[in-house]
Amino acid sequence: MVLPLEGKTVALAEGRQLEELAAMLEKEGATTVRCPMVSILDAPDSAPVVVWLRELIADQFNYVILMTGEALRRLLGFAEREGIGGAALAALRKTQTVTRGPKPVRALKEIGLTPAKIAEAPTTEGVIDSLRQENLRGLTIGVTLYGEPNPPLVHFLEECGAIVRTVMPYVYAPAADAGQVARLIEQMAAGQVDVLLFTSSPQVDRLYEVAKTQGRLADLQQGLSRTMIAAIGPVVAENLREKGARVDICPDQGFVMKNLVQQIKRALGEK
Repeated sequence: MVLPLEGKTVALAEGRQLEELAAMLEKEGATTVRCPMVSILDAPDSAPVVVWLRELIADQFNYVILMTGEALRRLLGFAEREGIGGAALAALRKTQTVTRGPKPVRALKEIGLTPAKIAEAPTTEGVIDSLRQENLRGLTIGVTLYGEPNPPLVHFLEECGAIVRTVMPYVYAPAADAGQVARLIEQMAAGQVDVLLFTSSPQVDRLYEVAKTQGRLADLQQGLSRTMIAAIGPVVAENLREKGARVDICPDQGFVMKNLVQQIKRALGEK
């Protein structure tokens, strides 16, 4: 029996769940090229994270906005190491949570909780839309960040009269060395990769950063023109389009790896 992705090569920019994603694709017959663009590390300074957690425990937050599932897991890790894990869980049970996309929903489910609100679109604008009809004046809202500040969300909340307390429990760091990323660019330019798969925006940023510093932007553009590009959701897809890249595969809903693999199977079957 010929498997759906037999004879196809899929390059993976994923880091944290790299082997899980590779196994899904290899089960369908694909050959995978592992090139994790970024790794995720705890915030190097724990002090502001612990201060935020103690504010949560003190019932100072009316809402907590979870932008990623990784943020919740990292926060709970900091809480456990500080000896306040149980108190942090108890505080979350009493606090209304707003989630951006399915990943923070799953992270809450892991600890037996469900969000008060789920953004219809897994984007910053989706979170903003989910709160537009709420009276936020005078409320204190905890916001988890990922990688960098989020001025549009903070500005919206402050314009609504809320007090915003942000926390950044993890940071992104380069994973694959620049030489490995450059080799992937060469393979794509040579037409040796059928699909390049992204699961986060920092992965896209890292690819372009290496291409620029290595003088490989022309090779990257050629490679992207010869390779199908898969994005796990609209945030990643928008980042690619802003950089002038084409996005061939992006789920309309259910922004998880399993759905993305199914879409890759369909796209390559139609090609």
